[in-house]
Amino acid sequence: MLPLRRLSAACRRRGLAQFATGIPREAADAVVVGAGAVGLAVARALAMAGRDVVMVEAASSFGTGTSSRNSEVIHAGIYYPPRSLKANLCVRGREMLYKYCTERAIPHKRLGKLIVATGVAETAKLDMLLKSAKDNGVDDLQMMEGSQAMEMEPELRCLKALLSPSTGIVDSHSFMLSLLADAENLGATISYNTAVISGRVGDEGIELHISESKELENHSIGSPVLPQIVLLPKLLINAAGLSAIPLAKRLDGLAQAFVPPAYYARGCYFTLSQTKSPFSHLIYPLPEDGGIGVHVTLDLNGLVKFGPDVEWLDGKMDDMSCFLNRFDYSVNPTRCSGFYSVIRKYFPNLKDCSLEPGYSGIRPKLSGPGQRPSDFVIQGEDVHSIPGLVNLFGIESPGLTSSLAIGEHIVSRYNNT
Repeated sequence: MLPLRRLSAACRRRGLAQFATGIPREAADAVVVGAGAVGLAVARALAMAGRDVVMVEAASSFGTGTSSRNSEVIHAGIYYPPRSLKANLCVRGREMLYKYCTERAIPHKRLGKLIVATGVAETAKLDMLLKSAKDNGVDDLQMMEGSQAMEMEPELRCLKALLSPSTGIVDSHSFMLSLLADAENLGATISYNTAVISGRVGDEGIELHISESKELENHSIGSPVLPQIVLLPKLLINAAGLSAIPLAKRLDGLAQAFVPPAYYARGCYFTLSQTKSPFSHLIYPLPEDGGIGVHVTLDLNGLVKFGPDVEWLDGKMDDMSCFLNRFDYSVNPTRCSGFYSVIRKYFPNLKDCSLEPGYSGIRPKLSGPGQRPSDFVIQGEDVHSIPGLVNLFGIESPGLTSSLAIGEHIVSRYNNT
């Protein structure tokens, strides 16, 4: 029970322990559930603001979910409705992320991105994206004729394109490692292999019921999992990513009207087997249902990746398996057949059999197939009337880009609890 011992010891060092008969009960100042990019950024921001922070992570390390299974793109803030959280936090987060990476020598590159229209019917959509971007404060986009874009990228084929100079890529692992180091240097504590299994709002405020993750591994569906420790935080940040909604549903006292339905979309990536990259910029088609299209991403080692596609999952996973991140991340090699036709619209020289299975990621969504894309939900007492509870729902892309801004936002709005 090393993780829970560390958790108890962290609370005792702060003079916060409360022992009672049976299950230990420990008071805590601020608890962040989930150690992905957003959870780490929030923990760091709270620690910088003087809070005693405990991070609780069900996995054996940080950033094992959505944060490590994405395109690692620093987004400019183009696609999102004006004045939405996604728009505001992406634009602010992009500025903060470039500054943070530069100051700490975290590997990143401002490569730029071309959003391309390959058919006549798509060109008007580029005009709409340009207007949306300007409304969001992204004022460095350049509309190009196809000939100009193809001069920049000879392997590209398109009728028109939008150039986004401020789009880039980042080493997400190095970024998260730096966030963790910052938080720990400020006194924050992290407990791995530690799962929040339920909670309640009682006379003492919020109670978090916590168990070692291994206790969940062999449980039978429908059988109760008993907590090994109860935390009593003044401030609780539910940044559990894929399991944020299942966790909120298990908080007794939180009206379920405030918990949105969860949708999950798997996105697969395929890598280009040839060694030399055909592109020097990121190449994006126009957005599709559930995503922003199968695009070309370059990593910092020059590897070319195509993806992600969109595969809606049935969402029937039980809560405990969700807490343990037991999603199916396998990449079906046959899915690449659908990639070739899509990619050849803008990269006609893509050779047969040149795509190899890469990896996949799961996106926590608040809207399903055919529905309008949802905004981030950052939900505090002003919404659900529970002091000290902040839920983060639907933090998909551009969550990585927005992470530092999300931390800043939470401190500015909810640090008075």
